[in-house]
Amino acid sequence: MINKLEMFIAVAKEGHFGRAAESLGITQPTLSTGIKQLEEQLGVQLIFRGSRYGGLTPEGQRALVWARRLVSDSRTFREEMRVSRHGLSGHLRLAVIPTALTWAAKLSARFAARHPKVRFTILSRTSAEILKMLENLEVDAGLSYLDNEPLGRVTTAPLYTERYTLVCHADNPLALETEVTWADLAGERLCLLTPDMQNRRIINQCFMEADVTPDALVESNSTVVLAAHVEEGGWVTVLPAEMARFLASGKRFAIVPIAGGHVEHKVGLVAPYREPHTPVLEALLAEAADLAA
Repeated sequence: MINKLEMFIAVAKEGHFGRAAESLGITQPTLSTGIKQLEEQLGVQLIFRGSRYGGLTPEGQRALVWARRLVSDSRTFREEMRVSRHGLSGHLRLAVIPTALTWAAKLSARFAARHPKVRFTILSRTSAEILKMLENLEVDAGLSYLDNEPLGRVTTAPLYTERYTLVCHADNPLALETEVTWADLAGERLCLLTPDMQNRRIINQCFMEADVTPDALVESNSTVVLAAHVEEGGWVTVLPAEMARFLASGKRFAIVPIAGGHVEHKVGLVAPYREPHTPVLEALLAEAADLAA
């Protein structure tokens, strides 16, 4: 039944039978047959469908909660058995906000040194996407903000506090300052992360409190794109200190602390709230606590 529940979860996530089948690496007829067999086993209709997907029935909505729980428990069970025989191994999937990617590398490198049989897939995503991916069992954990917007029922392990800095070219007059305020950035050629990023919402709030309307002439979901514009000259951006130092390495950049505003936010590991976690995820949470310490 577990494989049919996974099919059901995939259809609910994609909202489309064809895309769900593709995501699972199976044919659409195989998927449709699996869903029909699941409905027959449960004795209820789970999905409204005519010529196309029509959403979940009320019974389907309730079944989705149980399906996620059962599939997660099944994965935990398989992981427990594998660990008992082969030691800690497997595949960890992480979704990470763009400004925390350097910390994701620190965490995975330390973890891999202790547990060389564990593989990682690390994806850059928005904080909202991370929570959705955790809910849909698409990733095992995420690195995201812990104290700015609601997270729901999750397990967290704080890693660091994000502090914002101005990043500009060394030729920019602001590069000579030891500290700037948000008001000092009024009129500058800003390049910032896109509005769907929580980082951008935090920065916008800081500008608003300084009575400044940020006019970002360039927006991107990549911090590399922001750094590339700064390198071209004339552009400035706002980044967390850790990410700023990483991107500025070897370049004629100036990193200037920003005073004022709510410029400190906690970032850490976020995992689904459940007991027990898989042994691999439990070890990752412990590693995050050690790294933070």
